[in-house]
Amino acid sequence: MMVGLILMVLARLAYLQILEHRHFTTLSQDNRLKVVPIPPTRGLIYSRDGQVLAENRPSFSLEMVSERARDFEATLPIVAQLVNLDEDELARIDEARRRVRDFDAIVMKTGLSEDEVARFSVNRHRYPGFAIVARLARYYPFGEQLAHVIGYVGRISEPELKAIDTAAYRGTTHIGKIGVEKAREEILRGKVGYQQVEVNAQGRVLRVVTDSPPIPGHDVYLTLDLGLQKMATEALTDNNGAIVALDPSTGEVLAFVSQPSFDPNLLVNGISKDSYSALRNSSDRPLFNRALQAQYPPGSTIKPMVALAGLESGVRHSNDHTWCPGWYSLDRDNHRYRDWLKSGHGQVNLVRSIAESCDVYYYALARDLGIARIHSMLSEFGLGKVTGIDLPGETAGLLPSAEWKRKARNLPWYPGETLITGIGQGFLLTSPLQLAYAVSTIANRGRRMVPHVVGQIEDPVARVASEIGIYERPVIEITNAQYWEDVINGMLEVVHGTRGTARRSGDGAFYRYAGKTGTAQLFGIAQDNVVKNHETPKLLRDHALFIAFAPEKNPEIAVAIIVENGGSGSGTAAPIARQILDYYLRSSHSASDNDG
Repeated sequence: MMVGLILMVLARLAYLQILEHRHFTTLSQDNRLKVVPIPPTRGLIYSRDGQVLAENRPSFSLEMVSERARDFEATLPIVAQLVNLDEDELARIDEARRRVRDFDAIVMKTGLSEDEVARFSVNRHRYPGFAIVARLARYYPFGEQLAHVIGYVGRISEPELKAIDTAAYRGTTHIGKIGVEKAREEILRGKVGYQQVEVNAQGRVLRVVTDSPPIPGHDVYLTLDLGLQKMATEALTDNNGAIVALDPSTGEVLAFVSQPSFDPNLLVNGISKDSYSALRNSSDRPLFNRALQAQYPPGSTIKPMVALAGLESGVRHSNDHTWCPGWYSLDRDNHRYRDWLKSGHGQVNLVRSIAESCDVYYYALARDLGIARIHSMLSEFGLGKVTGIDLPGETAGLLPSAEWKRKARNLPWYPGETLITGIGQGFLLTSPLQLAYAVSTIANRGRRMVPHVVGQIEDPVARVASEIGIYERPVIEITNAQYWEDVINGMLEVVHGTRGTARRSGDGAFYRYAGKTGTAQLFGIAQDNVVKNHETPKLLRDHALFIAFAPEKNPEIAVAIIVENGGSGSGTAAPIARQILDYYLRSSHSASDNDG
């Protein structure tokens, strides 16, 4: 028996030493050496003039190691009072204790205030195992003003954890959620570093063997003009809406406003369920990016594009006149499609049709063009498709056609739907960004510059900046260059003409600029009824729109404005545009004078 047992031991020893040698050597090495990730510093975000828009600030966190804490159950309520832990945080801590090893730190609360740090520090000696730890946390100095364009970072969620490369996020708890933070996540986050540390069999660190430092993320410089952004935000006052301003020559985004907004700093380190529910369920939808994702009927802002379609197709010449009695009817149809001016405009040519926004002119033009040619021209200006801006979540809007209606609704296209499409109503939906892109294309006489919000990317170590390329789509081919001038002359008359719909906003301008008012009706009105905006509940009032570019020659800025329930484009949106154009052109001229 003794010999047999000895032989069994020797056989087992031979098996372990010879056949399983590599396996157990690896296990032993793993017990002795471990690789610990070192998170990189996230890159900063700047405005075009170098002001910091997203930075990393020291932030204090309360952390706890279970094995060092004495009588945790009795200590926790006391600590919770010192640092104001709420029920959600206490539940998260309890969950973390069940899945984290006793010698690993649990983050109990981040973003402690100075008072919370002071209260705990005074009593720290009473609570072994609890400690205040300083880390870097994302901070947005301009808060609500830039939330929708910069976005924010937040804790990596379970769905995100399944989608990302986990090796690239070792040691990192946050990821870009929306805006530039998400669009440029890969270059902002940097590359994780590593330490090779010696540990014991329980996984406790004994010493650092080797280390490879992390590579910080690249800094991003935006094209935003911070002064213009602030001015545009203030110009909207307490109205809901959106403003997008572009440089027509480059496609650079100069201002990008969506209102109401939210404070992104509240979401960086987590927000209570009640606070987040209040944001998410608010009727004003502050989390919704109106400039990028909202879809509005464009109203009369598309009339210059429809007019161009009429000229290019030969259906209209610039001096052709249409009689406007205040209404329009199709053949063998008693329904009257009304003009906004009940008494009518009389004889109207193309320039006057744009200046006075004559609906009857465009009802007749739309009928003669047909929906196919309207669809083709509006598509050239980017309606019904994304602009390609370097921000996530852009919507394409809706550019209707007979084919679309047949596929989407299994219904035929009716002539009356062509008429209302010609004045920017019906199924047609656009975003503020699309309208800014369209008016920028008009300003460029057909050159289409892809909008972009990132201007430069800089390596913070080498201090080498790389320019973001300017992307241009093929020019809209128009057979006669004069057609562009005819349409633009009409837009100039909108603000500088004696009968222009926005002539009051154009008074006293030190430059000439082109514009077009628009009003988007939110509900149908019976044939013989007249509804006045000021007598209508605010939520049912028309949306006010205005598009413009300035100056007339060599345009420097193109802008699209939508004021939700603002009533009229001429009375509400056009004055806002004037403020924006004045500010930007004065600033640019002042800068040019200083450079000179």
